[in-house]
Amino acid sequence: MKILIVKVSALGDVVHALPVLAYLHSLSSEIEIDWLVEEGFAPVLAGQPLINEVIPLQTKRWRQLSPFKMLRELKLFATQLRQKRYDFVFDLQGNSKSGFFTLISRGCAKYGFDRHQVREWPNLLATSNHVALGIDDHHVVKRSLAVVRAALPAGNETVLAGPLAVDPTAHKAIEQQLHQTEINQRRLVVLHYGTTWKTKLWSLDNWQQLAQQLVEQGDLLPVLTWGNDEELKAATAISAATAGQALVWPRGSLPELVALLDHVDLVVGCDTGPIHIAAALGTPTVSLFRVTDASRNAPIGENHRSLQTPMSCACCLLKQCDKDEECAASITVADVYQAIIELTTVLSPKG
Repeated sequence: MKILIVKVSALGDVVHALPVLAYLHSLSSEIEIDWLVEEGFAPVLAGQPLINEVIPLQTKRWRQLSPFKMLRELKLFATQLRQKRYDFVFDLQGNSKSGFFTLISRGCAKYGFDRHQVREWPNLLATSNHVALGIDDHHVVKRSLAVVRAALPAGNETVLAGPLAVDPTAHKAIEQQLHQTEINQRRLVVLHYGTTWKTKLWSLDNWQQLAQQLVEQGDLLPVLTWGNDEELKAATAISAATAGQALVWPRGSLPELVALLDHVDLVVGCDTGPIHIAAALGTPTVSLFRVTDASRNAPIGENHRSLQTPMSCACCLLKQCDKDEECAASITVADVYQAIIELTTVLSPKG
């Protein structure tokens, strides 16, 4: 049986869909799964033993081409994609872009979300089987599994996150970096400030206070990760609040980030890719939610803690808000610190 999964972006959303791999392989060890994903996120799927082929989309580069060249490359990509005939195509994205590539793929049966769940209605034109979600499918992981289960109901649904493979070369590089760092047997706690939305951020002052408390605790070493200049500036400010004792980790490749998150003892962040990567690797997490819904997006399981803003307008999904500053400070440092201590007390050190 040959299957195509269409889940093209973003990083956290791609990771959320990983449990469908274990579900599908529980049906048969002979199953072949290809995954269509944006080129920038393809490295997170590279080396995944449950995937036959990762098919990268180059839409960012295509947009920079002239209309004629873009159409020519799209035609070539479509021709190559249609050379494979799939038994099932699962569109787990639900927007117009994923719908387009689902439409041009060749599949005996194409499944996606129904009209109440698609992000953009043209997606409905690409699939012949529209899956309605039940009350038990509220979590984003369950949403993807529901689409696959509608077509193939005999699978074993046991995986809460992942699995995610770690690149051996990246793993070795991270081990060498950590060996050169003065850890002194302390547990490593990644603090990831950044997110894609401003309204998902926790306040910088809170991050600074949290880092100070972790340093004072003595057994925990904060490691500050970042992905762009704005996040680097924030990480530097957080480290400065601890007199440089919190480590600003050098930015590496996506596989190296995965390897780091696999190695550390705990990851703290908002609703962002590194949190979901950590969960897929089996690394405990503490996650903070403001405009998005923790009951829908937070990692599932006893090794994870999620905190939702107490404000009455929580889960508003707004990317701009007059109450942004108040909301960004509404989750207390004390609550986040307590969640970290609870997890690090009951769990054995990774190292």
